[in-house]
Amino acid sequence: MSAVTEAQANDFLRRRFGAAAGRAAAIGVGEWSKAFRYERDGAPYVVRFSALAEDFAKDRVAAGFATPALPIPRVVDIGEAYGGYFAISERAPGGYLDDLDARDLRATLPSLFAVLDAAREADLSGTAGYGGWDARGVAPHRTWREALLAPQGDRLGDWRARLAATPTGTGPFDEAQARLPELVAACPEARHLVHNDLLHFNVLVVGRRVSAVIDWGCGLFGDFLYDIALMAFWQPWYSRWAGIDFAREAARHYAAHGLRVPDLAARLRCYQVHIGLGGQAWQAYVGAPDELARTARRTLDLARGDA
Repeated sequence: MSAVTEAQANDFLRRRFGAAAGRAAAIGVGEWSKAFRYERDGAPYVVRFSALAEDFAKDRVAAGFATPALPIPRVVDIGEAYGGYFAISERAPGGYLDDLDARDLRATLPSLFAVLDAAREADLSGTAGYGGWDARGVAPHRTWREALLAPQGDRLGDWRARLAATPTGTGPFDEAQARLPELVAACPEARHLVHNDLLHFNVLVVGRRVSAVIDWGCGLFGDFLYDIALMAFWQPWYSRWAGIDFAREAARHYAAHGLRVPDLAARLRCYQVHIGLGGQAWQAYVGAPDELARTARRTLDLARGDA
């Protein structure tokens, strides 16, 4: 995460915009960047600082997919600051999806699924490849299955050595990963716009309506069900959401809209195992052994077919 302080953010805005910029205040909980809200000439904006430029560039690419049905804030500027990078974006209203209780989340699901439908239908012409895409809208893999079987944690350095040093160790990870090629066989070579980080304070909600989907740094080109799988995998971590079955709710939504989704359960199982493997790499990297143990158990249960 960027080490830029609130005082530095205010100094940056004063130097850049003078009296037109209001005072900045820290917001958000980003892992790779630090965000501050402010107003300029009465309009709301967010300025973010990071050691990495790619995620900001990906947000700019993602904004090109925006429609009224798929609200993605516009990135108005990207540049260098404080030995790293900054991005300025229009600020959307709303609170976080993560903060909703079960009743409000259930009431918001139709809007969330509509947004994901719009992402599924996004025009990807001018982009290429499968898996995580870059600042040009190009992903490195020739097929979706190849992307799913590629090594995990390319941004996380020595995560595997850190995993080996935890009480959980590498055994559960390796067993689940060994089952992945068999699970991938059920997955189609679908190529849609996938956010891949919906449950980490990246969806804003006003009332019962999604007002924005932000932070596309983890974005993929692949099967649209991956976003549903992410919500389903991490649902047990949200105690207030007990009783909400994202897979079942999604299936109902698709049936109501006449969308046939072959092998839905098998695809979701595969993607949840893949998500769990990525979660273990991240938790090993940041040093969260208790969460790692929980994630490893859930991933292995899914890989074995016990969940």
